[in-house]
Amino acid sequence: MAENRVPAPAGRLLTRKFFARSVHEVAPDLIGATLLVDGVGGIITEVEAYHHTEPAAHSFNGPTPRNMVMFGPPGFLYVYRSYGIHWCMNFVCEKEGSASAVLIRAIEPTHGIPAMRRRRGLHDERSLSSGPGKLCEAMAVTNKHNGLALDVPPIAIHARPRKPEIVSGIRIGITKAVELPWRYGLKGSRFLSKPFPA
Repeated sequence: MAENRVPAPAGRLLTRKFFARSVHEVAPDLIGATLLVDGVGGIITEVEAYHHTEPAAHSFNGPTPRNMVMFGPPGFLYVYRSYGIHWCMNFVCEKEGSASAVLIRAIEPTHGIPAMRRRRGLHDERSLSSGPGKLCEAMAVTNKHNGLALDVPPIAIHARPRKPEIVSGIRIGITKAVELPWRYGLKGSRFLSKPFPA
């Protein structure tokens, strides 16, 4: 199929070791990396960090059947249902038991765009993956991906070729710990869930 004949991402593949660091280091370091699931995806443009010590994190009140992946080793995918409607994907970070993760909020589509358009039922590239639920739908990520390693197919994350300009601000779509500036984005990108304040 023509949609699969796209150039391979430039950067080296990230391994689980990359995620065995502070969630506050990993989150901004993901901006500009290329995320693919079964060859479909693009450049990460927006993320949010969540740490077990603050009440917006799913792990704040301890382990449950839903969040158990967060308490495991770093470098695994944590997928959950938001508002009973959308799937959201997170990358588990820090040492086992820390239960901290990075929510992937938006990507710039670069690979498998025809498939993303079919799945989302729209054409506009800016709208395909400009939000955590949208990008999961576009990349066909569901609870069946929960607990998968981030460095083993079908998932591939390629390191960014160079460090981009990154902006930060408060997280959005939450009601607790709203003052923490743990949202990071690619400066000047058109592919964000919401613009950052100037």
